[in-house]
Amino acid sequence: GPKIPVDIDAEPVLGQSIETDGQEFTFTAVSMGNPHCVIYVEDAVNFDLTTWGPKLEVHPLFPRKVNVEFATVKNRGWIDMRVWERGAGPTLACGTGACATLVSSVLNGVSDRAAWVSLKGGDLYIEWNEEDNHVYMTGPAEAVFKGSVSI
Repeated sequence: GPKIPVDIDAEPVLGQSIETDGQEFTFTAVSMGNPHCVIYVEDAVNFDLTTWGPKLEVHPLFPRKVNVEFATVKNRGWIDMRVWERGAGPTLACGTGACATLVSSVLNGVSDRAAWVSLKGGDLYIEWNEEDNHVYMTGPAEAVFKGSVSI
């Protein structure tokens, strides 16, 4: 669709095929103001993120690169997810990625409109509100790094 820079003529982009390095994945494209590619896998927690994340991030289907979420739906209220962030690589957590994963899961009929998304850095409670169509995220914010720059 127009909101997600993806070279596929479908709206929404659900259950589309993508291939890289002889491996085929099925993905759902979601925009949270930035582009996301959500792929359901058997075991997101132990998924080989560093092999497939960078290949999919720069796939020709995504002319402006893409955030890649690998997700495993444990039940309608719990989704394990690992994220390869566009331009950043593997990150402990990604708020927009968690939101994209929930929206994708609702669109695919595999989760409720409110569910926990479990990331390496912790768990986030995501709700896609039917009345206002907004996505709400509840979870802790923690400082993980402090730095100083001298000029």
